[in-house]
Amino acid sequence: MGLLRPPLRAHLPGGRQAAGGRQVRTLTDPAQLAGKRVLVRSDLNVPMDGTTITDTGRITASAPTIRALAEAGAKVIVAAHLGRPQGAPDPVYSLAPVAPELSKAIGRQVTFAWDTVGDDAQAKVAGMDDGDVVLLENLRFDPGETAKKDADRLPFARRLAGLADAFVSDGFGVVHRKQASVVDVAGLLPSFAGGLVAAEVEVSDRLLHDPARPYVVVLGGSKVSDKLGVIASLLERADTLIIGGGMVFTFLAAQGHAVGQSLLEDDQLDTVRGYLSKAQQAGVDIVLPTDIVMAASFDRDAEHWTVPVDALESTPAGASAIGLDIGPETAAHYAELIAGARTVFWNGPMGVFEFPAFAAGTKAVAEALTDVHGGADQGRLTVVGGGDSAAAVRALGFSDDSFGHISTGGGASLEYLEGKELPGLAALEDE
Repeated sequence: MGLLRPPLRAHLPGGRQAAGGRQVRTLTDPAQLAGKRVLVRSDLNVPMDGTTITDTGRITASAPTIRALAEAGAKVIVAAHLGRPQGAPDPVYSLAPVAPELSKAIGRQVTFAWDTVGDDAQAKVAGMDDGDVVLLENLRFDPGETAKKDADRLPFARRLAGLADAFVSDGFGVVHRKQASVVDVAGLLPSFAGGLVAAEVEVSDRLLHDPARPYVVVLGGSKVSDKLGVIASLLERADTLIIGGGMVFTFLAAQGHAVGQSLLEDDQLDTVRGYLSKAQQAGVDIVLPTDIVMAASFDRDAEHWTVPVDALESTPAGASAIGLDIGPETAAHYAELIAGARTVFWNGPMGVFEFPAFAAGTKAVAEALTDVHGGADQGRLTVVGGGDSAAAVRALGFSDDSFGHISTGGGASLEYLEGKELPGLAALEDE
């Protein structure tokens, strides 16, 4: 686990870390920021049910950097967003419920500011002592945070930067966004990548440039179109691509299978056929299900049947059946392939894991990854991509430390693996 969740002390101000062949400034010695006001951009975009946080994973992942800075005597100002408010205050998206959970995670009181750069934020930052932590209200309550034009983001970025003496970028889930708190503030203050971002970069670089082989990639989720770039990139790097989730039906349809009312992207059929052909030429195995759990409807308690992929419309529901999970034969085969790998990257559930009847495929993949990580060969690396995959493993009862690394950045992870330049990392590069 040391490689994958390095302590903050392993990354110092003035330190450097490779990111896709480039060097980013990394935070390595929090003590050098003692007494300073430090703005930390975290990713606290947690799932909510009303005012109840349903998954605290991102809070837990953000805590080490914040805690280390506070313990070193910095005045820590945490900035983050929640959901997609339309550039104005909206109580539905307030970060107020996050403050007590963050307090628990870092083991000290977190004061909440009821605005972002307004009077309350200004007053609470002005009243901070060394080691204090203030959480600002949702950044996206200001339209300048997500404005498309640089000139429209800059005024908000300047007000944010005016709260602090230094900036630590520690929200990997947003480094692919060109936003005021991610990019523009980094150009206005001495800036560094925090421990979480440094760890994510380290793992992503290993997946992209130096994977131990065999290298197995497991891709699920709803749509092929969400993963076009990463599939194209990984066809040049992975040994095996395992496909599940709703996106599998576009692959099956491309091979001529009838898929009932299962999720299907007709406009991607030719693209998928191209991937299948390219994989064959490159000697990369694209592995598809041999059986599917088909249901009468998209419903938690729907009647369902396990059928082979060449007979998906043979159930009593006929052509109206909908595929909601990979079948048990497929799950066992996928688990076997994962167990034989030295590097595994998984992004996207295998089925509708929120419904217990259709969670078996996702659970089988998760269990296989924990088995790999628990093996004697410490050179193995298992990475759970962020977003739905991370939510799934927690919902199914797995602990974070059962895996080599659980990423906090679904979209950022995928774009990194596509080889794209991420604006939030580019802002931390040496010129």
